[in-house]
Amino acid sequence: MSKKILLFTFLIISISQAIAQDVLVDKVFEENIQSVRLFPQTQDFGSQMSSPSISLQAATPLLLSFDDIAYDPDMYSARIIHCDMDWTPSDLKENDYLDQFNEFNVNDYNYSIDTRIPYIHFNFVLPRVTKSGNYVVQVYRARDKNQTIITKRFMVFDNSIQIGAKVVPPSQTEFRREQQQINLNINYKAREVLDPRNSLKVLIRQNQRWDNVKTDLVPTMVREDLKSVEYQLFDGTNAFFAGNEFRFVDLRYVRARGNNVAKIEMEEDAVFAEVLTEKARPTAVYSQYMDLNGQYAIFNFERQNHDLEGEYILATFNLASEGIKETPYLIGSLTNWGFHPDAKMVLNSKTKTYQTTLLLKQGWYDYQFGYLTEDGWNMSAIEGDHFETENEYEIFVYFRDLGSRYDELVGYINLNPNKRRL
Repeated sequence: MSKKILLFTFLIISISQAIAQDVLVDKVFEENIQSVRLFPQTQDFGSQMSSPSISLQAATPLLLSFDDIAYDPDMYSARIIHCDMDWTPSDLKENDYLDQFNEFNVNDYNYSIDTRIPYIHFNFVLPRVTKSGNYVVQVYRARDKNQTIITKRFMVFDNSIQIGAKVVPPSQTEFRREQQQINLNINYKAREVLDPRNSLKVLIRQNQRWDNVKTDLVPTMVREDLKSVEYQLFDGTNAFFAGNEFRFVDLRYVRARGNNVAKIEMEEDAVFAEVLTEKARPTAVYSQYMDLNGQYAIFNFERQNHDLEGEYILATFNLASEGIKETPYLIGSLTNWGFHPDAKMVLNSKTKTYQTTLLLKQGWYDYQFGYLTEDGWNMSAIEGDHFETENEYEIFVYFRDLGSRYDELVGYINLNPNKRRL
């Protein structure tokens, strides 16, 4: 074999390995795909705001729901990808975690009913998997994986270890009014763990966000006699800025103005809404009220079928420029936590407000404003931080056994001590 052929073969292998190691993220690849949600399929209305984290033994599956702004349905397929803790594809083969062929037709769809903007609503019930860990559902067009329209993360845990956790004031006293610390203990009596300090990995996330998760936590104490690991750190690595209660807009109505809606107009082919102008509040007094911790809920009070009869609304968000030092972004699940192209706001020199317009289905939407920095989103500068803020925390514990080819998700707990929702 010639040197050129060897070099070409090496490059192809290297490129393939690099692609295989890509970190998979939550992403919508086409602007016609809207209202993408993944949640436990239950009769509870609040489940659509719940984390896509389910037990390996759960009888309730996860439901992927989305709309395609179109007149005719495309042929979509889906597959399930098992990932390690860092969200790169694991070394497991597809038949290691699925009992069936890994390509599923997404053929449960219905047309919207009497809406100004026509769309097709799709539902896909995810198949049961046989291994715990991180997963991504990939949806693509015409059985061509290069035409991906959605990638969405979900987690499957087996809770073979026990987690105890609580929200406490931070150990660093200068942040006691601004941060919330998560202290936890892990009990691994039900598993044989030879090196708990290194083989057990903890991840904590706040309000179902992936951009500010806490990882690489170092145990403060390991009690092998009690089979327990303790994390009560004093360096701030397990503390989050508490933020503020989320702002919200009520778009459940199109024939009347909901909360925080300044104006709504129904045209023949579209509905337009203007959200009340908000102001920066970094030093404002804390006020307690219900919120969805940055999530959104699809529903309306004017029709019965929320999925098929909900109108799409062109909603313009406004932030007064006073006190705003940089270009702000609209942050929340409605913009994929700031990563949607329309999350970036633009200054309107006439109204002296920063604005952005999103296409949103009728419902209730939470959001905040923030700046983009090298370290991620800085919402504190606009929203402020208060220890009293109600937040949702999820704790994931991963375990890589000796000789194993993947990271097991052996423990999960959802911590929301002061839950206030609609």
